Amino acid sequence: MRIRVKKSVLTFRNAKQKNKRLTMLTAYDYSTAKLIDAAGIDSVLVGDSLGMVMLGYEDTLSVTMEDMIHHTKAVARGVKDALVVSDLPFMSYQTSVYDAVSNAGRLIKEGRAQAVKLEGGLEVCPQIKAIVEASIPVMAHLGLTPQSVNAFGGFKVQGKDEEAARSLIEQAKAVEAAGAFAVVLECIPAKLADLITKSISIPTIGIGAGNGCDGQVLVYQDMLGLYSDFTPKFVKRYAEIGPQMQTAIEGYISEVKSGAFPAAEHTFALSDAVIEKLY
Repeated sequence: MRIRVKKSVLTFRNAKQKNKRLTMLTAYDYSTAKLIDAAGIDSVLVGDSLGMVMLGYEDTLSVTMEDMIHHTKAVARGVKDALVVSDLPFMSYQTSVYDAVSNAGRLIKEGRAQAVKLEGGLEVCPQIKAIVEASIPVMAHLGLTPQSVNAFGGFKVQGKDEEAARSLIEQAKAVEAAGAFAVVLECIPAKLADLITKSISIPTIGIGAGNGCDGQVLVYQDMLGLYSDFTPKFVKRYAEIGPQMQTAIEGYISEVKSGAFPAAEHTFALSDAVIEKLY
């Protein structure tokens, strides 16, 4: 029987010190969050990736604070043990330090998250510092930051030359100094991610950043074969739930049309005596 212990930012800190790997998956609804939590995950991320995998947007830029609060509340109701981290969406924190703290507070107070995540390095350190000073834990996010897709010219691997690599190392150290308790490293070369991981005292959570990070995160639809629009190179499919769902739905349609469903075992009985009185 698994011993259930509520995870927190201290879980992340202790894992780094004890060289224990951290696990993180996205979730956007109550039922999925409950399943992921029951499996023993360390952290559940309510990512703004919901814009693509749940709402059908081409990117994350259209996701609003209302979207994030709505989905975070649902996830928080399903999670008992894992640390719930919620993304600050595009333009909810870039505009000012005040906006950053205010919106981070909404994700904690209204969404019931335990921590927030934001993208960027040196340019958002004032926001990170202020949010942390408001007693809200912050997870940073470096490398390929999807909210900057237009500035990057697409979804591309980052840190591939010396200047860009040095910049990412400096930014990782900067977000640590600003008070971030962990940092996501997305789509950067594995050797660079390993170097960053060894250069800072806070945990690194990799996604497309190799095995040298302190932990890993994936979008659950990607790992379960539920999202087929695009599959990144770094994704491993642990199951093909999408095709299984489609087969099951096709079976349901077929049985309803043929009259095979619902069968007798799926219905409720009423005595003939009662029926006779109804005529």
